[in-house]
Amino acid sequence: MGEQPIFSTRAHVFQIDPSTKKNWVPTSKHAVTVSYFYDNTRNVYRIISLDGSKAIINSTITPNMTFTKTSQKFGQWADSRANTVYGLGFSSESSLAKFAEKFAEFKEAARLAKEKSQEKMELSSSPSQESAPGDLLSPMTPESINGTDDERVPPATPQHAEPRAEPSQNALPFSHSSSNINKHWEAELAALKGNNAKLTTALLESTANVKQWKQQLGAYQEEAERLHKRVTELECVSGQTTVIKSQKTELNQTIEELESALRAKEEELESLKEEVQSANEFHPQKDSLTQKLQDTESMNQALEARLSDLEQRLQSNQQEREAFRKSLRSLLELLDGKLFELTELRDALGKLIESS
Repeated sequence: MGEQPIFSTRAHVFQIDPSTKKNWVPTSKHAVTVSYFYDNTRNVYRIISLDGSKAIINSTITPNMTFTKTSQKFGQWADSRANTVYGLGFSSESSLAKFAEKFAEFKEAARLAKEKSQEKMELSSSPSQESAPGDLLSPMTPESINGTDDERVPPATPQHAEPRAEPSQNALPFSHSSSNINKHWEAELAALKGNNAKLTTALLESTANVKQWKQQLGAYQEEAERLHKRVTELECVSGQTTVIKSQKTELNQTIEELESALRAKEEELESLKEEVQSANEFHPQKDSLTQKLQDTESMNQALEARLSDLEQRLQSNQQEREAFRKSLRSLLELLDGKLFELTELRDALGKLIESS
């Protein structure tokens, strides 16, 4: 493989809160392995950390980066490409010092690699500037650089060029320079093809991941719509709570009325009893008063049964209302969780699209 780990340590990983840009948000529940990687094909250094199968750090070291020790066991650096600030919490000061030392070392190596790359580009551009004017005007294609089997002929001397003093001595160096240019551009073309293949593979993987995330996003959106509909239904049902409250008020009023009627009947019963006691001498009226007393007692029993039934109905209505409140609260909490997951997925998808 072209990329291999060259230094590893363990630390707790944090990222700056993108909303406040002040608070640290932990991205790992425990200490994870943080490694420096070197890609010899692209000549770059990266800091990579995985939490399970999830990459929580993927930062390419550039000469402009700076690793800052903010405490005895904590350090941070800003990654402009990822548009974030990473923080690492170490278990000891020596681990932090070793990581900072390696950061400075690989940062200097990245700077030297960048300078060498610029020098190589300058050297590769200088032979093209020294070539003949006719070569500068021709397009830089593999056929124009290397030539086909029928087209590989020595370049003709332009008509407007000045005559050389010693053409026989200059012919060999010019041919040798043209061969070197051809070899150089062939190597550059092969490197570009290799990089193009790698980029194509990475693009296909990113496209597959984007498709998968789009499918997940669609599923989450469908789930969110379903939950929204459910919430709407529950809100419609919750609108019936007003009716239930009014019914409860009416039942309470009815109970109060029945209780007052019951008290009145009890008073009437007492008065009737007194009348019965005082009307012992009135035998003709005794039977009618006794029947009236029995009717009053039966009515009293009926009122008591009705009162008990109304109390049971009131209690059942209260239990149903409490159960409804619990189900509505749990559904709203589930909806909040789904909406939070949908927001995180949208942010991750946006970052992926921006980085692609």
